[in-house]
Amino acid sequence: MSNFTDISKFYQHAAELQKSAGEQLFSMTPIGRSDDVLDLGCGPGHLAAAIRKLTEGRVTGIDPSPGMIARASASYSGERISFLVGDAESLGMHEEFDVIFCNSTLQWFRDLDRAIANCCRALRSGGRMAVQAPATHRYCPNFIHAAEALLDDESTQSTFRNFRSPWVFFDTAEEYSVVFKRAGFRVVISEIREVNMLCPPEKVFGMFETGAAAAYFNEECYSGPFPPDYLENARKVIARDFASQAGENNLVNLTFSRIYLLAEKP
Repeated sequence: MSNFTDISKFYQHAAELQKSAGEQLFSMTPIGRSDDVLDLGCGPGHLAAAIRKLTEGRVTGIDPSPGMIARASASYSGERISFLVGDAESLGMHEEFDVIFCNSTLQWFRDLDRAIANCCRALRSGGRMAVQAPATHRYCPNFIHAAEALLDDESTQSTFRNFRSPWVFFDTAEEYSVVFKRAGFRVVISEIREVNMLCPPEKVFGMFETGAAAAYFNEECYSGPFPPDYLENARKVIARDFASQAGENNLVNLTFSRIYLLAEKP
């Protein structure tokens, strides 16, 4: 099984897109020197550590993966950051934070309305929530093309037919806004942007492994069990497809659609 506890072993060094996109959250909402900040879906803690440098207030990182929290706690043990295992759907905090950052996490929420309502409740009046996440059902055509290759290969097709996507995607910025407004937020910014980069196939595969693989290679996202050789065969098929996407310069034109949203609690 592939999940974020497994991915935590190499995520911090390989998750380039998530880190780059996370840095853009800082430009959406400045952090005050006394702000209390929650990093929701903190992963191995790199964003929480960056937040720590910007405020003297309380910094908390929450993630549902015990492996991610263990790695974050070990990496930033002296940084005065509280790392907790938990998720947005069970967030029980009340008016504790001035800012919530949610970086590359929204797509994994199982109950979006409940999660966003909990976030609104956790903020003080005037608090802000900054979000970036993959968006639209064609969130990354390169990843989708590679996954569809699993249906064409005899070693993977019968198993991959049982895949059930765990993700929440909307195709317009307005649809994202509606969810936040329904939870009581005032939406300040909501826009879907396209991100493009050129990468060699092996780097594309590394990026795939730090995010999408947590679904595509996770037995919990399938309606039937994995044969013993499924993951090995699936990795070969995916890697081969990324290689086929490369141009003459051996670079893949990688495209992502991402939602950038800033919401404020009245």
